[in-house]
Amino acid sequence: MIFELSHTYKVVVVEPFGYGWSDFTESERSVENIVEEVRNPLKKADIQGPYILMPHSVSGIYAMYYANHYPDEVEAIVGIDPTLPKMLRCFGEAPSTMPSIFRFVAPTGIARLAVELDDESYLPIAEPGMYSSRELKMIKAKTSIKGYNKNIIMEMNEIERNVNKTESLTIPNKVPVLIFAKNFQKETNGKSTLSFYEQEIAKQHHNKVVMLNGHHYLHWTRSREIVDELKLFLKGTTPN
Repeated sequence: MIFELSHTYKVVVVEPFGYGWSDFTESERSVENIVEEVRNPLKKADIQGPYILMPHSVSGIYAMYYANHYPDEVEAIVGIDPTLPKMLRCFGEAPSTMPSIFRFVAPTGIARLAVELDDESYLPIAEPGMYSSRELKMIKAKTSIKGYNKNIIMEMNEIERNVNKTESLTIPNKVPVLIFAKNFQKETNGKSTLSFYEQEIAKQHHNKVVMLNGHHYLHWTRSREIVDELKLFLKGTTPN
């Protein structure tokens, strides 16, 4: 998807501490720290905003904080099955947690063994040929090295506090919001995933929710549809 977007937009991926090729950190995985760890590399690299944030999953919480505290730096938000702060309470879900003992999975070689025995479970779900053998080898290596590391565990165990800090926030009305969500409807007390998202962004001057068949990682299998919808949405909302 990055390749497809890069034909039209400047795409920047900031890998948080503990993910991808990034280092580890001892800093608390608070929403404040994580947002600043996104902003600072952009500024140091002289990549000027405002930015179109594209959060996936729990990053929806960070995007909510970012847009509220630095609204002039956010041109639009495009979420991919994002977790928004009010979602857990709405559907009666408890935030995920992870035992600290998991941090030994990679150093002890357990992650490497798991990947070797069942690599299908750890590789991106994608069409054949989308990733080269070299890319798949790198993904397996990163998983073996970074699997369940201390920063990921710290972040998972900080979700409840980060939700509490952002639950009262709403995305500023001037920020256009496009949300892609998997076409699996949770329903609790008459509220569905679709109706939740629609209510959350109803006050935006430009908003849209697109439901796609697939799983939580929609960008792995539905990248073409996401890029096409994103281009159409942004064409009428942003000057560039």
